[in-house]
Amino acid sequence: MASGGIFSRVNRAPVLDSMRTALAAVVAMLLARLLHLPEFHWAPISAIVIVQSTIPPMTLGWQRFVGTALGAVVGIVLASFLHTSTLVYGLGILACGMLAWVLRVGGAYRFAAITLSIILLVPRAQAPWITGWHRFLEVSLGIFVALVVTTFWPLTKKTRENLS
Repeated sequence: MASGGIFSRVNRAPVLDSMRTALAAVVAMLLARLLHLPEFHWAPISAIVIVQSTIPPMTLGWQRFVGTALGAVVGIVLASFLHTSTLVYGLGILACGMLAWVLRVGGAYRFAAITLSIILLVPRAQAPWITGWHRFLEVSLGIFVALVVTTFWPLTKKTRENLS
């Protein structure tokens, strides 16, 4: 007769990782709703991106934070002064890449391009600066929650190995 319970041979790493991710996502969502953020879903999505990445959370959190800010600024400027077109959109993506390179935050480029895309390509009733500001707040909240969760509940080396 085997010793231990029915789950004694189950790999607990995926269960713990899933619990950690769920905690970060739910807390981010609840805080975003509590703050009445209009597109609250970006907070838990950002938390999931950070918690589930193979890039260290602080590194990825910084890249996402800077990239979101950069993309929001470029998107707000373009949407405020130019009619959105394929050319304007392409130039905006190019500008994000060049600014990320000049500022030496190349890892932030993909997040800048995503935020710029959301600001320029998703139709909105409000002014571009409102969309950009909301996006920045929602993403930043998700990053903050993910960093708190990963600080207080870090993955151990053994857990990381068991997830591979």
